[in-house]
Amino acid sequence: MDIYVLLSFLLFLLIFAGVGMASILVKKDTTDDYLVAGRGMHPALAALSAVSTWNSGFMFIGFIGFMWLYGYPAIWVSIVSTLGQLVAWIWLYKRIQNEAKERNVRSLSSLVAKVKGAPEAKLAALLSVCFLLIYAAAQLSSGGKALFAMLGWDQTVGILIGYMLVILYCTAGGIRASIWTDAAQSCVMIVGSSLLCWVALQNVGGFSGLHQSLTSIDPDLTNLAPKNLKFGFSLWIFAFFLGGLGVAGQPQVVSRVMTLESDADRKKACLWFFVWQTPFLFLMIIIGLASRVMFPVEGVFDPELALPKLAMDVLGPFWVGVILASIFAATMSTADSQVLACTAAITDDLIPEWSQNHSATKLTTISMAIVATMISLGALYSGNNSVFSLVVLAVYGLGGVFIPLLIVRFSGYQPSSEHSIIMMIAALSGVIAWRAMGLNNDIFESVPGMGAAFIAHFVMLASKKDPWLMEKIPNRDVLITIIGIIISVIVSIELWYIYA
Repeated sequence: MDIYVLLSFLLFLLIFAGVGMASILVKKDTTDDYLVAGRGMHPALAALSAVSTWNSGFMFIGFIGFMWLYGYPAIWVSIVSTLGQLVAWIWLYKRIQNEAKERNVRSLSSLVAKVKGAPEAKLAALLSVCFLLIYAAAQLSSGGKALFAMLGWDQTVGILIGYMLVILYCTAGGIRASIWTDAAQSCVMIVGSSLLCWVALQNVGGFSGLHQSLTSIDPDLTNLAPKNLKFGFSLWIFAFFLGGLGVAGQPQVVSRVMTLESDADRKKACLWFFVWQTPFLFLMIIIGLASRVMFPVEGVFDPELALPKLAMDVLGPFWVGVILASIFAATMSTADSQVLACTAAITDDLIPEWSQNHSATKLTTISMAIVATMISLGALYSGNNSVFSLVVLAVYGLGGVFIPLLIVRFSGYQPSSEHSIIMMIAALSGVIAWRAMGLNNDIFESVPGMGAAFIAHFVMLASKKDPWLMEKIPNRDVLITIIGIIISVIVSIELWYIYA
């Protein structure tokens, strides 16, 4: 272990932690301030935090490993997912923010029902807690992997340090501490990532050298069309679009939108989000591809350790420590955000009598942090600690539970409790069954999850001969035109895929 790497890591980790702890100076001892920062957060801070929270350990560890394994085809994840996120920011977030402010709710699960504590809200809260704990465990695993790769520390040590940082943020300023830390590490990380990307490109001979080297390793790495897709290319990329749209079904990201005061702030935050995330995605794509060239042999190391190992190979000790601290701080503040989202779901919907009890709220948060840590340690010792796999399960599970219901409600239909619960159970069953059958290796769980929920919705409407359905169905000519356009697009895409 390089002592200078350790010193740099500790220095920047203390800086990031200090930024989060500084939120103590402006916090108020209320549950609203603890969970949604009093709905007065600056749009730029909320947006930078949303970028960090949405990506964090998944981007630094999981996505880099995915790029290493698949090469160019993995670029589709970024492109198509970004389109889905744009739809979420423009349409779904607008409705979410307005309704949350009007009803004074702080959890996403409250929005699937007309009133807090309704049966469907309780089920949504319970499911979101389960998936968020898996998600938080994945963040702790990311931090453990980063420390293992760059400092040689046992992953258990990294997970436990992460747990202590999560508790630190929780006892400081709640969500404000997470947002401030996210913003600080995002600024530092984009500088470090830019440097890492530049140096890595020089080491692999620039873009032309990168392309040639990847082709020599495996020609499939430089083919935008992935091979042997069981369900075709159209459905494969559509899953990424639904995954991006699913950002509006992630309570820890939605909580950032809930901290904004007005719709004007949401629009500013939207601009900040994509201006910041787009170049960051580009940097991560190049770093992931360069890592495949630098470490070309499969089976020699964990692909999810590619970014830390690349940084150690091409950067000096100071910058290695900076990147490690940024990764670790990002994953820990994100884990804290997910734990806080669990707290909001529990106190708003499962045990509403705690909603204004600040002490009970904090105790709930600490309890959730302990459970997430136990899940992370259990995944480590059972050998099931793939960050990418854990995040995909959590993201698409949450997206399947929330997005169809939110779309249905925002489209003007008010489902009954029974209707909503059946939709959620259908989504959950679709996600679990898809993964149990091993089909998630071909199509991510977003398609069966959301698909099952919408199928359940329309079957129930049709069986009841609900007049709302008949009003929404377009006339025959329009319907034929829409179907024709969809078929034409799918056929064109599949023809390209076949002959690519």
